Amino acid sequence: PVKILTSLMTLPLLLPWDRFSSWLHCICVVGFDLELGQAVEKTSICYLSFPDSNSGCLGDTQFCFRFRQAAGSKSSLGCFLDHFDRDAPVCLKRDQGYYYGYVYFRQVRDKTLKRGYFQKSLVLISKLPYVTFFHSLLKLIAPEYFEKQEPFLEAACNDIDRWPTPCPGKILTLPIMGVVMKVTRFFFPFLCKIDSLVSIVLPTVHEVDLFRCFHPVFFHIQMLWELVLLSEALVVMAPSPAESSDTVLALVSCISPLRYCSDFRPYFTIHDSEFKEYTTRTQAPPSVILGVTNPFFAKTLQHWPHIIRIGDMKQAGEMAKQMKVKKLKNLKTLDSKPGVYTAYKPFLNKDEDIIKQLQKGVQQKRPSAAQNAILRRYFLELTQSFIIPLERYVASLMPLQKSISPWKSPPQLRPFNQEEFMKTLEKAGPQLTSRLKGDWIGLYRQFLRSPNFDGWFRNRRKEMMQKLEALHLEALCEEDLQLRIQKHTEVETVDLVLKLKEKLVSTALILWAIKKEFSQK
Repeated sequence: PVKILTSLMTLPLLLPWDRFSSWLHCICVVGFDLELGQAVEKTSICYLSFPDSNSGCLGDTQFCFRFRQAAGSKSSLGCFLDHFDRDAPVCLKRDQGYYYGYVYFRQVRDKTLKRGYFQKSLVLISKLPYVTFFHSLLKLIAPEYFEKQEPFLEAACNDIDRWPTPCPGKILTLPIMGVVMKVTRFFFPFLCKIDSLVSIVLPTVHEVDLFRCFHPVFFHIQMLWELVLLSEALVVMAPSPAESSDTVLALVSCISPLRYCSDFRPYFTIHDSEFKEYTTRTQAPPSVILGVTNPFFAKTLQHWPHIIRIGDMKQAGEMAKQMKVKKLKNLKTLDSKPGVYTAYKPFLNKDEDIIKQLQKGVQQKRPSAAQNAILRRYFLELTQSFIIPLERYVASLMPLQKSISPWKSPPQLRPFNQEEFMKTLEKAGPQLTSRLKGDWIGLYRQFLRSPNFDGWFRNRRKEMMQKLEALHLEALCEEDLQLRIQKHTEVETVDLVLKLKEKLVSTALILWAIKKEFSQK
């Protein structure tokens, strides 16, 4: 193991395009062909890269989409991203089975073209969920690309290939076409120092403006938090892909630091490969959040239990009107009034304080960034109040350190017992950190049946198992073999040596696999 570790420290330099691949999977240019429609090799990407015809997006529009990774395919430089994932917060971890597409779409009048319009999209495909970062990057390179075409794009790609790989805790200098972004913290907030070389400041790499996204329906933000927490099937119907994708991303992020473990599609079209799967009426709607703009979905998804209708997003300085939850039967077209259409009854009592605080901010013309910070903090505290009792109970499933013996296999974690957990809520429930009243027990019972709990518990269990293995290895390494030989039988001593050998071999194999992946590059 020592030799392998030493050799790993002297690995060869990265090959050309390896650094590019740690940020982006590829870049797509999607143009409109009068005979073929959107033209690009990847059919699903081509339809997702253009707004629906009814959206009427003139000028420049930015949005994002998300699609499944093909079975059996591998993303580039997985070893680098695996290392990053271990240290990154939940919100910055890559999606294992999905790609993100970040789109810069331009539609302008052009009489020289048969269609009368210039229509083209520049799309960045990446595993990384850095929506703000990649949208900012596109703002720099897309307009120039539309003017200067492929030579400019090639130069931009070469710049990206000189970037350091994403690395938490390090200062990253990212030059791109004469502009330098200096990243001093790779965790949020994503800060850029301004000096003589730096001309871009990004407050975050991944966060959307929650207040702007929820402004049309912010009287129902607490209910929306519950629906997302419970992985309920949700549809966002919006007039444009930009509003659709921002709202879906806002919904997913409102339960942070808890990871949303179900599928979500910021922009979904009738051409998606999952269209039939997600719109069938022969079974209950899947646990997914869809963002749509095509009026066809108003009828196709009318059987879904929860539908959010977003009108044109108002400026943060305008007051939203009080809206009641609407009945699903009243939703017939995308022209229906904005609101939340559902029969869902929240488990928790409505928090009027946050509504009043945000309304007061609108009246006093509080900056949008401040409103966003208030709302994000509210969601964070609400989620933490909910998850802390679970964290406390799961921690109690860990065996005591004194029970870890080098002469025995690592002890097992105790199984999660739902009723046992429920009993802990009486004295150590969310009431310790949250003022909200309501049926917390019912909310927990529903959550324990959701994909979000399953994903969260799998991750916590994996972390605790790794901790147990590390403690057991530590106990093995600290064991005085000479002393043990004197106190134990030969069989017990041999068993200890075999356990130690097994641990060292498994560690060596892991390191060897990493080295092999590097050498293949």
